[in-house]
Amino acid sequence: MLPAEGRSPVPETTYEQIRYDEPVPGVARITLAREDTRNAQDYQMLHELDEAFQRATLDDDVRVIILAADGPHFSSGHDLRNTATGADFEPHCMTGGYLQPGQAGGMANEEEFYLGMCWRWRNVPKPTIAQVQGKVIAGGLMLVWPCDLIVASEEATFADPTVALAVNGHEYHTHTWELGPRKAKEMLFRGSPLTAEECRQLGMINHVVARELLESFTLELAAEIAQRPSFGLKLAKMSVNGALEAQGQYNALRHAFALHQAAHANARAVFDGIPVDPSGIAVMRELARR
Repeated sequence: MLPAEGRSPVPETTYEQIRYDEPVPGVARITLAREDTRNAQDYQMLHELDEAFQRATLDDDVRVIILAADGPHFSSGHDLRNTATGADFEPHCMTGGYLQPGQAGGMANEEEFYLGMCWRWRNVPKPTIAQVQGKVIAGGLMLVWPCDLIVASEEATFADPTVALAVNGHEYHTHTWELGPRKAKEMLFRGSPLTAEECRQLGMINHVVARELLESFTLELAAEIAQRPSFGLKLAKMSVNGALEAQGQYNALRHAFALHQAAHANARAVFDGIPVDPSGIAVMRELARR
């Protein structure tokens, strides 16, 4: 039963690694708040992020959601120091098996926190806008790509150098849809970053703006969209996402995810968990530094 005033129930949550605010009417903003790690994602951050998306989804006064980040860089990717498992949190994707030995447990955790949550965010029934500055590396793309629109500052760069770690790319493998097949292959094969303007020309980014205008431009865009009927926005999003699903996007994601798990198992069996190119981690750290 809905509350007396007719609004959907909105859970009250305390966050440690993100912030949640409503900067203008109709707009919720979720901000990654681990500037000291360049917003590297451990499982706690991803769980809080998922709860915040749920909170905005349940609030009928919210029509548009912005995903932003503190500091000079949007995200340096996965936090390699993460020691948590899915057993430490209330499951949201109902994967199970988080503590199983071998690759079974590893796959269960990545299916919960990476593939599962990214797909949930991609299907939030409200428009989402990523507000991006600085570097976006590997797992950072997994936060940006589920969003419907992307606004980036002029100096922003985007990279997935994880082939150097002997895997096929990060776990939410929508590279082909975001960049086109040939540019996706080049991003993965070379690992070098693409500029915001390159990504705009490829159709991955909607707008490139000066860094000092990033927040105000994104807020104005969100506020404009929030004037539209919420049901119309929901149906428009479902229509475009449905077209991608008709192309086989979800099946392709599952296939790439399975290959990713095979790569992890191979690294454990052959390299004792060390990638075939040990410089891979050094490359990612160098890209994240500043």
